[in-house]
Amino acid sequence: MSYLPLGLFALLVAALDQLSKFLVLDQIPFGAVVPGIKGLFHFTYVQNFGAAFSILQGHRWLFIAVFILFIGLLYWGIQKKVLPFSKFEMWCLAAVIGGGLGNILDRVFRGFVVDMIAVEFIDFPVFNVADCFITCGAIALIVHLVFWNKEFWKDGKEKK
Repeated sequence: MSYLPLGLFALLVAALDQLSKFLVLDQIPFGAVVPGIKGLFHFTYVQNFGAAFSILQGHRWLFIAVFILFIGLLYWGIQKKVLPFSKFEMWCLAAVIGGGLGNILDRVFRGFVVDMIAVEFIDFPVFNVADCFITCGAIALIVHLVFWNKEFWKDGKEKK
């Protein structure tokens, strides 16, 4: 399997995320609300100094280190064929990596993550485009692993 399309997809996800954040920083004052679809979502510019739900605020270097470690372990596992992911699962991982890269770029260059999408139908933290790719990619990966990738769950003795 060629990793070039997956890498390009991950970079595209990160680029879309960064473009959306650039537009927010350029067009929406901090804390302001811009209407979206009434009853569904609106836009607002907030700064997140933590992870999901603002946990571990002020630990940006920990998030950067964990992301680098995750990428390293994932690369090692795929190269050593310890992690037998299907093509679909690789695309899910590319979505997660692209979203992670988008948020890591914020942490490195801004010191915080720019969030802007606020749903109106439930009480939920404000999030961004990268978070959407991370969440959807992770959910699709887990569902696919649980229901369709039986090879992933075999131990080393059964794979031979």
